[in-house]
Amino acid sequence: MILDENTAHKTAELLLQINAIKLNPQEPFTWASGLKSPIYCDNRIILSYPPIRNFIVSEMAKPIETLFGKPDVIAGVATGAIGIGAIIADYLGLPFVYVRPEPKKHGRQNQIEGKLDPHANVVVIEDLISTGKSSLNAVNALKNEGQANIKGMMAIFTYGFEASEQSFKDEHLDVYTLGNYDILLEEAYKTNYLNKTEVELLKTWRKDPANWNH
Repeated sequence: MILDENTAHKTAELLLQINAIKLNPQEPFTWASGLKSPIYCDNRIILSYPPIRNFIVSEMAKPIETLFGKPDVIAGVATGAIGIGAIIADYLGLPFVYVRPEPKKHGRQNQIEGKLDPHANVVVIEDLISTGKSSLNAVNALKNEGQANIKGMMAIFTYGFEASEQSFKDEHLDVYTLGNYDILLEEAYKTNYLNKTEVELLKTWRKDPANWNH
């Protein structure tokens, strides 16, 4: 669920402005999940633009306490949300941890990095929600290994796949985002970042990404 429609449009405008959105229908990107996609959203680049970074951080941080209650800890999902999550934690004056996709193979073999007290109230930060698998993997690690009480999740952007939204509902996880796919396409077309044919292609892909034929 987007926090605010005006914010969602502004977020999309900023992501397009810094070329965080990559389009390549001829040679689709392969996501970590294995899905083939004609579009790739690289939110890590936000960290390199201080005014945009500050906007994203403040818009994500300000509503956290209202939505979820005051958390004890902010947790970022590695690797994409480590940077933005740490800055949000600093903005709120809260401790920060991050969650690896799996435990390290060496050293202390941690999956959760940082100090997390048992039963701490945690808000999870994601940069991007696609299939939702990596997000829920992090949530489950926090619950199982860290004995955390997950208050909710905040993300910069979601593709809005039905499967991911259903997975979050099944886990009773409240998820809020600054932007989403539909508003991104609106802004991309309005600013001539995408033409009408490209927009229709991206709408078709989103309906059934697993069986999309490029």
